[in-house]
Amino acid sequence: MSAHALFQPLQIGALTLPNRMVMAPLTRNRADANNVPTALMAEYYAQRATAGLIIAEATQVCPEGQGYLQTPGIHNAAQVAGWKQVTDAVHAANGRIGLQLWHVGRISHTSLQPNGVAPVAPSAIQANAQVFTASGFEATSMPRALETDEVAALAQTYADAARNALAAGFDFIEVHSANGYLLDQFLRDSTNQRSDRYGGSVDNRMRLTLEVLDAVIAVAGADRVGIRLSPTSGFNDISDSNPQATFDAVAAALGQRKIAYLHLIEGQTGGERVTAGYDPDATLHAFRAAGGQNVMLNNGYTRAMAEDALQQGRADLVSFGVPFIANPDLVARFQNDAALNAPRPELFYGGGAEGYTDYPTL
Repeated sequence: MSAHALFQPLQIGALTLPNRMVMAPLTRNRADANNVPTALMAEYYAQRATAGLIIAEATQVCPEGQGYLQTPGIHNAAQVAGWKQVTDAVHAANGRIGLQLWHVGRISHTSLQPNGVAPVAPSAIQANAQVFTASGFEATSMPRALETDEVAALAQTYADAARNALAAGFDFIEVHSANGYLLDQFLRDSTNQRSDRYGGSVDNRMRLTLEVLDAVIAVAGADRVGIRLSPTSGFNDISDSNPQATFDAVAAALGQRKIAYLHLIEGQTGGERVTAGYDPDATLHAFRAAGGQNVMLNNGYTRAMAEDALQQGRADLVSFGVPFIANPDLVARFQNDAALNAPRPELFYGGGAEGYTDYPTL
């Protein structure tokens, strides 16, 4: 690949991405009290439409999937209409946008659940983590283990959400199977201690993720569906005793499905990029050897690091999180070697336009 690889186009299915810079999904807690996307969110995403692809923030597929205050859903008509104003704004600015489908599983609180019931999980193991509620940050609630028939029904829940996402005008769909949320909880053996067909062996633990992915592919087509994994991230109190074996097997199964991309978080989310005893390149090889196509890498990438990953052939796309929060024109800043705005972390979650749509452009 030539110099300035970040700014080369990439064809994925019927869509041409004008560059390899992706805006990563970023929870910002700006939906309204009914978890409906707002006009302010439409402005925020349209400001960032020069990204090769925007992956909109994690969005719950059902009421039980919510784990934080004022995060958007995609399970009712009002939410579909709210997201439609977002996709319309991005498309009017010549952008492309996908939606990340999300179920938090045990990373929730009874105050966020319908009728105040316990959150659900593969196994009844409480997470040592906090969630953002109406009272501020609170410890997660004790979850209950899903029954086998409830697990099997989740694929249809995701399929319905995917259908809603397409109705809302999204170009891609990303299945969130990372960061210690429900699908990741099934994948990893610290949180999955089931004895039915969804627990035990790697094949059983990845069964739900693959059932969900296949259901979403049936709705949208493989070339419009990606998936996010975080093999060694400990975010949300999660781990696996053998991430190499687990995620190499998962990656091979994903590669066979010829999906649009595999979105891999390297190392600890927002932290160390290297984990002793785990080689992400082996997972990427397993994906590609099985027929997988595009790889998107994430976690603390600078422009130079991203260019290097593309030149080496490790990645086809690189996603950026915080840099896109603080720099709506990140693509232009990278192209012009311009200085970046400083992010304001205290304004990342909740609030209004301040720290959201008021970052200056060049």
